[in-house]
Amino acid sequence: MTETKKRPLTTAGFHKLSGEYRQLWEVERPKVVQGVADAAAEGDRSENAEYIYGKKRLREIDKRLKYLTYLLKDVEIIDPSTLSGKNVIFGATVTIRDEQDRTRKYKIVGEGETEIEGGTISYISPIAAAIMGKKVGDLVEVELPGRESEIEIIAIEFV
Repeated sequence: MTETKKRPLTTAGFHKLSGEYRQLWEVERPKVVQGVADAAAEGDRSENAEYIYGKKRLREIDKRLKYLTYLLKDVEIIDPSTLSGKNVIFGATVTIRDEQDRTRKYKIVGEGETEIEGGTISYISPIAAAIMGKKVGDLVEVELPGRESEIEIIAIEFV
């Protein structure tokens, strides 16, 4: 019997995703289902915009719920503030410098909790995958879409 590999999520990411799941399942979905039922009761569904939109919105909610179920199944919740070390690992906040001498700071998080504008990248992204296990001062080749890039790790923090 094989053991299921757990997917890592930060504590904050787990709370955010499970909160979104509860909101969709307990509030949004029942409201949309009721709206569809009310619209269906009005008669001709083929020209009923509320019914058509409601069914479309219900499909979108169900699709998101399915994805969230996948993300929240078999997870290992990790609190980055309890981590330490000299190597890049899940939960680390890493400052890198690229070939154009630009610096960027990324926190490595789980699937589904990525917000590039917020400075978080998934542990399975090309950059995170390339720098995992590396130390400050290491130069790393990263395969990006359409090109290869070299980055240097200049700082590792756990916050």
